[in-house]
Order: sequence, then structure tokens, then C-alpha cells
Amino acid sequence: MKRFYNRVTAEEEGGGYSVFLDGRVIKTPAKAHLRLPTRALAEAIAGEWDAQSEKIDPANMPLMQAAATVIDRVTPQREKVIDEIASYGGTDLVCYRASHPPSLVEKQSAAWDPMLAWINKRHQVSLHVVEGIMHIQQPGESLAKMRALVSGQQDMTLAPLYNMTSLCGSLVIALAVLDGRITAEDAFEISEIDETHTMEFWGSDAEAVKRRKNNKESLAASARFLQLSGIIA
Repeated sequence: MKRFYNRVTAEEEGGGYSVFLDGRVIKTPAKAHLRLPTRALAEAIAGEWDAQSEKIDPANMPLMQAAATVIDRVTPQREKVIDEIASYGGTDLVCYRASHPPSLVEKQSAAWDPMLAWINKRHQVSLHVVEGIMHIQQPGESLAKMRALVSGQQDMTLAPLYNMTSLCGSLVIALAVLDGRITAEDAFEISEIDETHTMEFWGSDAEAVKRRKNNKESLAASARFLQLSGIIA
């Protein structure tokens, strides 16, 4: 789509904040009003629109995409989204460990044990750890607590939380970012331990490098969305 506007503004409107293109309010792909909770988020999204050149590229507007996802997809099917996010607790990355080589075992333990200790201390969630990929049943009480943590979030939090959880393969890691325990960059490094270890020993290919770059940028965008929304510091 070619750029069809000249002036982009962020203004207080209707109990929230909206972005305007030449005086016309931006709507989501589903034609809903893009009403945002903070001026900071509205101004950042306005900046994404203003930064577009002759052709509009949605891939360069992660904050806009996240906000539209909240309005078009999360709010209308909130319980489904909560279920999808919470389901990661039953197969969380940090609970499945390698048995060899020793160097990888040590790296996983050094990065993932603190995550399990944090969620146990912070939210009283205790999770079992197993070697290999065979499914292990987690305590029902712990899974219920993790779902409650997810369901207690506002809609604007659920879209970036889902993105972080799915990218990391870990609800524990995503919740740690949401709580301010770790940064998005930390989350990337922690969740990519296996891939990083493999690359260190066997090298990397262009596709893997591109995937990791995209994941790192997407995690950073999700954390920034949460910061601009006033959800995390």
C-alpha cells in the first residue's frame, strides 16, 4: 500500500488516545477504533506511521500490529487467548533438560534454575523438571496458579504476553519479563540456549540467523509495548 497521508498526530480522545492520519482516526484491520491507553503508546505508534516511506510496510510497525491484535483478536476472544497462553505452563521450556553434553546441561541449569526459583518464590508455583522430551505432568495447583496469573492481566497485556510466551516456549520466562525480573534481551538469551549451544559447535546457517534476529526484535517490541502501555517499568 502506498503512503496516502502527510501528517500524523497522537491526540487525547474518547477517554484514551488515538492516532490520526491527516485528521482521520486510525482504525484496525477489522475497522475498529484504535483507542490506546497511554499517550506514550499513541505517540510511538504515530512515530511508526510517520516513519513509513512511499510504501507502507506493516512489518515495520510492531507496536501498531500489537495494538490492533489486542482490539481485533484478544478482546473478542479473551478466554481462548488466556487458555492458549496458560497451556504453555504444562510444557514449559525450562522444565525439559538435556542429559548431555555436560556443557549444555550446565548452561541450562545456570539459566533456567533461577527462573524456576523465581516463580516459586514470587508466585508460589512449583514445577517439576525432567531430562529429555517425554511429557511430565505438572502439579494441578501450579497450573491453576499460572492460569490465574494470565487471566488477571488486562487485554493490552495479553497480546505481548502471548507473543513472548510463544517465542520463548516458556510462560515462566514471559512472566519474568512482565514482572520486570528479566529484560527482553535476557529472555531471548535464556530461551535460545539450546540453539546457541548448537551454533557454537556446528556453526549456523542464514535461515537460523534470520529466525533468531526476528525473534529477538519481536521480543524487544513486545517488552516496549508493555513499557509504553505503563504495564512494566
